[in-house]
Amino acid sequence: MSLLMTKNLSKHFGGVSAVDDVSFAVEEGQILGLIGPNGSGKTTVLNMLSGFLQPDAGEVVFAEENVTRLTTVELARRGLLRMFQMTRVFERISTLDNMLVAGMAMGLTEKETGERAQVLIEELAMTHVQYLDAGQLSGGQRKLLEFGMCFIKPPRIALLDEPFAAVHPVMREAMANFIRRRHAMGQTFVLVSHDMPIVVELCQRSVCMNAGKVIAVGPTRSVLESTPVIEAYLGSSSHV
Repeated sequence: MSLLMTKNLSKHFGGVSAVDDVSFAVEEGQILGLIGPNGSGKTTVLNMLSGFLQPDAGEVVFAEENVTRLTTVELARRGLLRMFQMTRVFERISTLDNMLVAGMAMGLTEKETGERAQVLIEELAMTHVQYLDAGQLSGGQRKLLEFGMCFIKPPRIALLDEPFAAVHPVMREAMANFIRRRHAMGQTFVLVSHDMPIVVELCQRSVCMNAGKVIAVGPTRSVLESTPVIEAYLGSSSHV
């Protein structure tokens, strides 16, 4: 049984169809790539999966429960959590305090939160900046912090929206290593990214969208080599 399924999801903005009859499944322990040219509907799908948008039609099923109308908080507490394309951290408090706030918000005790925060800070190689205000971190360090905040209480599925965008290669590799380690422990991910080498390496399977529709599903390399996907990218400003 799939851990997460979308069934005929659709979303319109005015007269524009942003997502049109999208169905796919995510298996437990999988890293699923969600790819496609700019404007293909990927982020809108993530918004519906995580409760930031309600679909006009269709369903989201998580752990055999219809969660289509649940709020972001309800979904996060069930273990379906999204990391934003634009990092959301509290800039005027420290890296460590950001993690502590995240842990308390997820229902952990103060003791649990403190212990987990220290483990994550070490894992993410952020010990040297743990007392620095988040506003002083680089863009890549802020994204590492967001990984820490997300995994202070590991979700059943982490929805990653362009985590590698505009990040120094060293930080990009640190993030990829974190994903690899967590995946080896059984963590499930949905990854939206335009970084195709990373997608090919990390994602066993991928779903490609174009103009709001799913145009290919399957093993990542097979998807990228399919004619509809090649045509979609060649007809856009992005390149595989």
